[in-house]
Amino acid sequence: MLWTWSGEGKGRVSRNFHRWARRYGIRDGDRPRPVLLNNWEATRMDFDERKIVSLFDGARELGVELFLLDDGWFGNRHPRDDDRAGLGGWQVNRRKLPRGLSYLADEAKRRGLAFGIWLEPEMVNPSSELYEKHPDWVVKQPSRELLFGRNQLVLDLTRPEVREFAWRVIDDTLRPNPGITYLKWDANRYVTQPGSSWLGREEQRHLLVDYQWALYDVMGRMAEQHPHVMAMVCAGGAGRVDYGALRYFHSFWPSDNTDPLQRVYIQWGFGHFFPAVAVSAHVTDIGRRPVKFAADVALAGAFGVDRDVQRMTPEERKAVAAAVRLYKERLRDVVLRGDLYRLESPYEGRRAALSYVSEDRSRAVLFVYQLGEGAFGPVRPRGLDARKRYRVREVNLPEGSTSRLALHDEVLDGATLLEEGIVSPLRRALESAVVEMSEEPR
Repeated sequence: MLWTWSGEGKGRVSRNFHRWARRYGIRDGDRPRPVLLNNWEATRMDFDERKIVSLFDGARELGVELFLLDDGWFGNRHPRDDDRAGLGGWQVNRRKLPRGLSYLADEAKRRGLAFGIWLEPEMVNPSSELYEKHPDWVVKQPSRELLFGRNQLVLDLTRPEVREFAWRVIDDTLRPNPGITYLKWDANRYVTQPGSSWLGREEQRHLLVDYQWALYDVMGRMAEQHPHVMAMVCAGGAGRVDYGALRYFHSFWPSDNTDPLQRVYIQWGFGHFFPAVAVSAHVTDIGRRPVKFAADVALAGAFGVDRDVQRMTPEERKAVAAAVRLYKERLRDVVLRGDLYRLESPYEGRRAALSYVSEDRSRAVLFVYQLGEGAFGPVRPRGLDARKRYRVREVNLPEGSTSRLALHDEVLDGATLLEEGIVSPLRRALESAVVEMSEEPR
């Protein structure tokens, strides 16, 4: 249990949690997170070696730092071509990837990219060799019909041999393939019908607690045995966002809902307790929102991309590449290590605004998201030093456009910015602005 206290409202509560988390609660909390490209929304499970390698070139074009190969790379007798089969058979699919994972990692490295892989080690499909051999290894109640989530069942980690199997899935994937430097540990369903054929009658009520301790044990072994591998834990199916797990992970996937309009709300909520360094935020085309809006929302977290570069228009590629470059060169440090100030809630109006301020208050970045039509009052930053002078610049502008911000490239003292705020030029829904404030010497 974590406790904090604030006499300055819940904003200070969040900043207390964030600072604690970066120092103690999250694995390598002060380490920059790589900008990654995930293939999921580009290919789903329909890919082969040639397709994946072609995506590396697109990743390099965007300037990302890591390519993450998602679900669908494994299974032979029960190939993972959809979500109905394959979980539990963690051998590389020879038809899709005949030269294996190390080949892909080497090809990525040749293009200046790190390489990551997707795993879901505690889950199984009934259509798998594992389930055919060990149907008693799943969480179930013998008197009830099996209840599936995403066509899969949860393995009973309270059973020692199951816990060892889950560990072997991880170790047998990473150890022979040292080029893998990133792992996404997914969890696409939660435990239902809790029952164990391993635990005794009087221990059945312990299952959920014992399962969690066993899960932490496997996660801890992963972090200890593979310290060079960064890891993302997924909250999409199991709500797996807790500081018990984040001791072993660098970030989490907040939701499979990647519509940037919805992500404004999602990231707002998670930001109450979790720092931006832990919140994976990716540019996607879900919802068909403007690419600038999608990029501006993703820039407020651990930034990444989930798109097929070959299907993007030239304008979209330029916009995303510019956002990647901006993030790496100027925003990543202040967003991931800065103090969060929630300025205008998306739940209370048709505009949302938040900012991050560096610990020494020499730099800040303001994000403004227009959720509905209309003109509103100025956005008032917080956390700036009233005695410092700041140059105000709107960044991440579309190529060839100029800022409509009245204060663009002006220098003002912090007291003026805190008192008078910044008048936003946004008027239409799904417009957005990113404003950088940097200290100017006197």
